[in-house]
Amino acid sequence: MRALRLLRIVRVVWAYGLDDLLLPQRWRWSVRLGRRITATPRGERLQLALESLGPIFVKFGQLLSTRRDLLPADIADRLALLQDRVAPFPGEEAVAVLERAYRKPLTEVFASFEVQPVASASVAQVHFAVLPDGREVAVKVLRPGIESIIASDVALMFVIAALVERIYSDGKRLKPRQVVAEFEKHIGQELDLLFEGANASQLRRNFDKSRLLYIPEIHWDWCERNVLVMQRMSGTPISQVARLREKGISIPKLAREGVEIFFTQVFRDGFFHADMHPGNIMVHDDGTYIALDFGIVGTLSEVDKNYLARNFLAFFRRDYRGVAQAHVEAGWVPASTRVDEFESAIRACCEPIFDRPLKEISFGRVLLRLFETSRQFQVEIQPQLVLLQKTLLNIEGLGRDLDPDLDLWATAKPLLERWMSEQVGWRALRNQVASEATTWAKTLPQLPRLAYAALTRLNEDDSRGSDLAGPLRRVERWLAAVTVLLGLLLAFEAWRWLSG
Repeated sequence: MRALRLLRIVRVVWAYGLDDLLLPQRWRWSVRLGRRITATPRGERLQLALESLGPIFVKFGQLLSTRRDLLPADIADRLALLQDRVAPFPGEEAVAVLERAYRKPLTEVFASFEVQPVASASVAQVHFAVLPDGREVAVKVLRPGIESIIASDVALMFVIAALVERIYSDGKRLKPRQVVAEFEKHIGQELDLLFEGANASQLRRNFDKSRLLYIPEIHWDWCERNVLVMQRMSGTPISQVARLREKGISIPKLAREGVEIFFTQVFRDGFFHADMHPGNIMVHDDGTYIALDFGIVGTLSEVDKNYLARNFLAFFRRDYRGVAQAHVEAGWVPASTRVDEFESAIRACCEPIFDRPLKEISFGRVLLRLFETSRQFQVEIQPQLVLLQKTLLNIEGLGRDLDPDLDLWATAKPLLERWMSEQVGWRALRNQVASEATTWAKTLPQLPRLAYAALTRLNEDDSRGSDLAGPLRRVERWLAAVTVLLGLLLAFEAWRWLSG
């Protein structure tokens, strides 16, 4: 079976003349055989080939489209057009999957179940249903046999990646096996719908009582590894701008709040929805965003968040030296890199985009130029930021559709400055003290004893006449004073926290 699938891949490569894209000059057969298919742009040929190979290769192409640090612009632009359009599987098969998962007839699980699916993708499809207590839900069902199909295709991808790495002159820089491994990890999580449910629950907690974003509730009692049951949402697809206007929703306000949602997820939570294309977003009649499909999320550490905030603010202030210096200090470029040269290259990339409305800016082009600059200076692209780059491009497209005159920079700058003000200075110290109050409350009773012990050691050393008595006396007196002052500060903050 795998041999037949590999043969089909070879036939598709031949049919679309992809040998000029995948193979070194001496191995290309199309030119030698006089084929003229290369008149079609290579990016378009690759897009068509992946679509003909099926949904798993389409999803792989979607992932590749985010790696603009590896791909030429024309190819990345075409791969970004790939759509996960797959015909639904029969509703009767979905019923069979559910009954095996629940080990009982479906009539004993749901008050009603719509056999006809309402949405379909490469990995799963969605049906509407009603729980026994009357709550309306959406039921996501994994495609039967999809695990074996994906395992087989991913194994072939690894074989192809190894060949590309060996025979292609730029193969090692493209890191094909690393890219396939990244895809395998993401697709593996999509095959376990409990991961998606957990992602949705986390986002729901993060935006609990928020006026900006609504996340459907997960009904865990009805969830299995291949079944996800969540609150059924009703709203207007965000792509239907005319209909949103008819409902009295302010489109410019909606565009600004989309930017706020993105930066809130990234910098406040370090946990963000990484598949925010228009098909996964609806708008409630009150203007609140509704997010759907939580199979892909991104996470950022505190180090990542601080680094990103520092860079974004430096960009907004046109402090290109600050951006260059941050890259050097983070170790993303070799220590021998000349900061002034890196600064000049970044300025050339970014200066043209400021003081313009969004309709005149292409962040895709800016990212491309930045990545070209990165390659020139041997910048190591951080894998944890790839999803962030993809999401930022989604936000650009969404903002362009809603309000072409939106100034993304002016909208995002106060959000970042507010976040930074909460990370440094007295406000940050106060927040940190409050968060540690319960732990410190247990330590407070020990502080007088520790201060007494320090002073006792000081007196003993002084009485022995040690040569170190003078320096030790100064150090320990300083430490004792700091301990007492810290104890008073912590006691005050702990008392404020415990008293409400």
